[in-house]
Amino acid sequence: MLKIPDHQVAGHQARDGKLGPLIDDSGRFYKPLQGDERGSKEVAFYTSFSSNTRIPDHIRRFFPVFHGTQLLEASDGSGLHPHLVLQDVVSGCHNPSIMDVKIGSRTWYLQASENYIQRALKKDRETMSLSLGFRISGLQIYGSKESGFWRPEKKRVQGFTVDDTRLVLRKFVSSNPPTDSDSEPDCSFASAVYGGSTGILAQLLELKAWFEDQTIFHFFSCSILMVYEKEAILKGMSSGAKIKLIDFSHVLEGKGVIDHNFLGGVCSLIKMISEILTSPDENLNTSCLQEYEKNHSYSENGSTE
Repeated sequence: MLKIPDHQVAGHQARDGKLGPLIDDSGRFYKPLQGDERGSKEVAFYTSFSSNTRIPDHIRRFFPVFHGTQLLEASDGSGLHPHLVLQDVVSGCHNPSIMDVKIGSRTWYLQASENYIQRALKKDRETMSLSLGFRISGLQIYGSKESGFWRPEKKRVQGFTVDDTRLVLRKFVSSNPPTDSDSEPDCSFASAVYGGSTGILAQLLELKAWFEDQTIFHFFSCSILMVYEKEAILKGMSSGAKIKLIDFSHVLEGKGVIDHNFLGGVCSLIKMISEILTSPDENLNTSCLQEYEKNHSYSENGSTE
């Protein structure tokens, strides 16, 4: 039986009679194809990516598994509508903390319509995309059974400054309530979520290494989802921390050129997360970064040297 996702933090949502994605109990995510060329472009990307033998397996794991397309009854009651059938990246998670980070200082491209370029440029200027090379598009942080999730409103998220972004990345891995403005985030889960050989930082570094070489695709207006489970950490288990790339309606052929726009955004995100792990203010055990620092040094703009 199809149902509305509980843990979608950004994008079009299938609520209040609107067209949006659905999920089932088998771990699949059904994303309605957009009526203009964006829908066909996303299908074309998934089809190309799935069959491209130049994509290494360790990179494929950062992308949702593609199961083709399917005609389904639309969530808005408008009848049958084509949907992408994808892996539900939070299937099996009970109370996941999730952050949607849109990557790139520029979410528009010259081949797009003038209307799209102007809308994207306006949003890039009004948010942190131009300043940081990425912006937070949405998030939820799990507190407890009593408090549930903290989900800041869309307008508030769009108004995040650089300091707000840094603060939210710290709140994301803290044990104290995210709504508590009187105390500093303790970042007590940072080493379990961001650090370690399988943490989010390690995964971002692996993704970055591929983007330093890959010239197959250029990703515009694409997001990285960061996901983990707080309850698992509290039980002494793995956080299940993972990243997934999503939203491929604006992917172009790389034509032999490195995607510096996406790469720069990833480097900037890596730098900010690295600072959370290494900052003495958080009293964290910095040994979780030693294995990375042997092979990576970060310059002022977040690129590796």
